[in-house]
Amino acid sequence: MKEIIILTLAAFAASLVTALLVTPLVQRLASHVGMLDELGERRMHDVPKPRIGGIAVYLGFALALFVATGIAITKHAFGAAELHALLGLLFGGTLIVCVGIWDDIMGLRPRYKLLAQVVVTLLLMLYGPDFRIHGTTNPFHHGRWIDFSGLLGVALSLLWYLGMMNAINFVDGLDGLLAGLTAISGTFLFAIAITKGHVVVALVLSALVGAVIGFLPYNFNPAKIILGDSGALFIGFIFAAASIIGDAKSAVTISLVVPAFVLALPIVDTLAAIIRRTRAGRRISEADREHFHHVLVFRFGLNVRQAVLLIYAVCLVLGATAFALSSATGGAFGAVPQQAP
Repeated sequence: MKEIIILTLAAFAASLVTALLVTPLVQRLASHVGMLDELGERRMHDVPKPRIGGIAVYLGFALALFVATGIAITKHAFGAAELHALLGLLFGGTLIVCVGIWDDIMGLRPRYKLLAQVVVTLLLMLYGPDFRIHGTTNPFHHGRWIDFSGLLGVALSLLWYLGMMNAINFVDGLDGLLAGLTAISGTFLFAIAITKGHVVVALVLSALVGAVIGFLPYNFNPAKIILGDSGALFIGFIFAAASIIGDAKSAVTISLVVPAFVLALPIVDTLAAIIRRTRAGRRISEADREHFHHVLVFRFGLNVRQAVLLIYAVCLVLGATAFALSSATGGAFGAVPQQAP
């Protein structure tokens, strides 16, 4: 446990400091070359802002994992399986950040952006079986295994990755909202992972939380820089992958239901948007101002900071509830028994 704490603290510190130092440089680069988020229906700011803040979060995250992995190798704390999971996650994370940067700069059509997400997810699943959903325990018959083999597992995994990435992307509508939500949700998921002894997941989440906390001072209202698709897609990807990587299919560790509960706000908000736009005969990708954070501002009259802080409070309650339930059930949310394939 001592080595795990050292690794996660090192990852957290490295990502936080890196993001703090790199974000102003990314901001200046974006302003210099004209990578600005223009005004539009989904935008809540009244002036264009640098939109590739996700690069700073990614760099902080990646450097943190390199530092922690170096320490782990030196101390012989990691085996081949853990290194394989971390390399795969860095590989997939790098690809999805590139997709986001491409969209931030060039403006991908929704169908092409979705296609790129599918390709990255399939490449990650081809990299190794640890990145696919293999099954779950039956919540009504504890310990009984429900197998998701073959194409069913691939389809469910793909749905999970795409759903999480786009849910996180949809919620990125107010200054500081996504960065703060990520810090809060990631902290609770980290706590759940560390109590279950899931080293890889704990390490990944500590690096992500450190990076977004380092980014948040520049992103909180009034923001000097925003995450953009590069940041939103990357964060969603990491949350999705962290839920199923490593030895999650052979121990009662972090599961799909727990992160879904912690991240219930963006997930429910996205489902509501899909239903709302479908009923209105509009494209699902078509922007509007009916998301939860928009309602708080336009219907209830809150300012941006008040709306963001209220959403932070909701996320704290959801995270604390998920942690309590996970502890009470021994991690049984979708947990996988030792005999799982």
